[in-house]
Amino acid sequence: MTTTKKPAEQPGGEPAAPDASVFRDTLYTSRVLILPDGRPLTVKQGQVTADAGDSVALEYLRKHSDLQPQE
Repeated sequence: MTTTKKPAEQPGGEPAAPDASVFRDTLYTSRVLILPDGRPLTVKQGQVTADAGDSVALEYLRKHSDLQPQE
């Protein structure tokens, strides 16, 4: 028996990029996070997505206590 992993989805049901990381916001379903370099990341439907190559966003999201990586 084989299982396939469902691709991550962005809020709204659109598929996320294959190499994107999705994090679940444990406190809010909607908010804007401001990265250290001043860029905004939007939480929609309790999720926020960062591209695999965006080291600033990924580091910020991994360190944020309210956010959990989705698997």
